[in-house]
Amino acid sequence: MMKLLSTIAVAVVAGSLLTTVASAAGLPGAPAPFDKKAVNIAVVSFLGSGDWLQAFEAGVKRQADALGVNLTVSQARNDNDTQRNLIEQAINLGVDGIIINNGRPEVLKDVAQKALDKGIKVVAYDVDLNNPQVPQIEQSDKDMAKLALDQAVKDKGEGFTGGVVYVAGFAPLDRRYAVWKDFIAKHNLKEKAVWGVVNDTVPASVADQTKAVLRANPDISVIFTPWDEFAKGAKLAIDELGLSSQVKIYGVDTSTADIQLMVEPDSAWVATAATNAAVVGEVSVRAVSLAIAGQSPGRSVLLQPTLITRDDLISNKIGTIEELQQKFPAFLKSDAATASWIPAAKN
Repeated sequence: MMKLLSTIAVAVVAGSLLTTVASAAGLPGAPAPFDKKAVNIAVVSFLGSGDWLQAFEAGVKRQADALGVNLTVSQARNDNDTQRNLIEQAINLGVDGIIINNGRPEVLKDVAQKALDKGIKVVAYDVDLNNPQVPQIEQSDKDMAKLALDQAVKDKGEGFTGGVVYVAGFAPLDRRYAVWKDFIAKHNLKEKAVWGVVNDTVPASVADQTKAVLRANPDISVIFTPWDEFAKGAKLAIDELGLSSQVKIYGVDTSTADIQLMVEPDSAWVATAATNAAVVGEVSVRAVSLAIAGQSPGRSVLLQPTLITRDDLISNKIGTIEELQQKFPAFLKSDAATASWIPAAKN
């Protein structure tokens, strides 16, 4: 973890701001400005909670620590105006780079351009700002959804009746839902319901919705959840209704908490496709650092996913992300956005 010389916690509207200050010394052998001083990087996340975000921020901090940068991490807690305000605050602080983690493109495009106009480098994770100056850090959403849904078809066969937990307007969810729609046509699936919500209590809210959906549609045998917080809610509902043998969950993303839910006896959550959120955080810091140093990471920085099934977890006695990394090396690290002068993050 980072050696903190100073830690400041500040409440900002519905969001929060955490600043960690590294030493002022430069990084030996690095290009300017990393060779002369500590660089300032801000990370602004749309979400404010969840296992994925915690792991992402842990990866961000590990890589920032290795680079010796001053890091500001903030969460908008699902509030569009707060996310804009946090980015404005980072611009006013005169940071060298900003990582935008999720959010709505229509809300962020102009403020991201404002940062670029000030000479601040910007990279975006899972939000497409449609700006050639902003590298996109991306999980392959199409591949993740396809891996999970291929497994669903393998398990359930063609023509099954399903539902999907989905909220429009979020780039990764939109891309994953598009794959679901393709599968409906390709495999003659029956979509009985689409539901979902993004708020500070996603699992509980989705659980309530899912119970209502399953009561109204008892023929649903598959629920596709393109975000693990959705999967948690769907599983809560299925458990409460006693339907774990009849309704199966195929999801996206993973964490230690998710793994523990999947390996529970008779768990309805049978497969998920994911990349390591901590590795995504590390790659995001490396990408913005390359941009700050004038070494473009490329227009798109892509991380490939892995399919994880409940059977895989149980047969390999995997109960945590750390154990998953040992058995699935793709979860341990990524070579995306690397350079000889960038030190490896210490796990």
